[in-house]
Amino acid sequence: MHRRGVGAGAIAKKKLAEAKYKERGTVLAEDQIAQMSKQLETFKTHLEEFASKHKQEIRKNSQFRVQFQEMCATIGVDPLASGKGFWSEMLGVGDFYYELGVQIIEVCLALKHRNGGLIKLDELHYRVLKGRGKFAQDVSQDDLVRAIKKLKAMGNGFGMIPVGGSYLVQSVPAELNMDHTVVLQLAEKKGYVTVSEIRDSLKWERERACHVLDHLLKEGLAWLDSQAVEEPQYWLPALFSELLSRDITPEEANQMTP
Repeated sequence: MHRRGVGAGAIAKKKLAEAKYKERGTVLAEDQIAQMSKQLETFKTHLEEFASKHKQEIRKNSQFRVQFQEMCATIGVDPLASGKGFWSEMLGVGDFYYELGVQIIEVCLALKHRNGGLIKLDELHYRVLKGRGKFAQDVSQDDLVRAIKKLKAMGNGFGMIPVGGSYLVQSVPAELNMDHTVVLQLAEKKGYVTVSEIRDSLKWERERACHVLDHLLKEGLAWLDSQAVEEPQYWLPALFSELLSRDITPEEANQMTP
């Protein structure tokens, strides 16, 4: 038995139905977009009211800032963007992060003689708070991270290296690749590392380990203790916990550097 061919009328009906479905789908999509746009406008209005009502809290309290920034992210607004836009004028958050960025730079420059340009985020946070005084606006580590990202975008050498569940903040334009990062992470617990430890833990050849350590020494990010009992130790002052309890002068740092 031969299958009957599909008639021209059936084909026309099918195409007409498909066209209607497509048209209906387009109408629905446009309606959904219109509704979403309306909802976003309503949300933005509420966000502006929230910002106006809690302006001082947003500027002074880090929890309010986080809450407000999360609300802004919902509608794709960056309240920290440079320029004198609506949010900068209303809240002054742009000025807040600019001022915080300047303070971060000042702290990093003041400590560069002893840490080579690497500092733990925890220590940076402590020193920033100390410098601001108890009556200044609240600053969280999240605020520091946001300010550092702004500094990094300006191309002035700032960056963050993940170490031990936190970060090392890099404030010098030294070129650090993944090998350097892994060695820093390995040294995080004791504050120093040796060639043997790198070879045993990372399964590297001696030349590779020495190349990384020599680069850290050259950039001033590591200090060499050649008098250690078993083998030379490469200390990372940014990770050396004893150094965090007191300020070290440039003269002291020079004495500790071979």
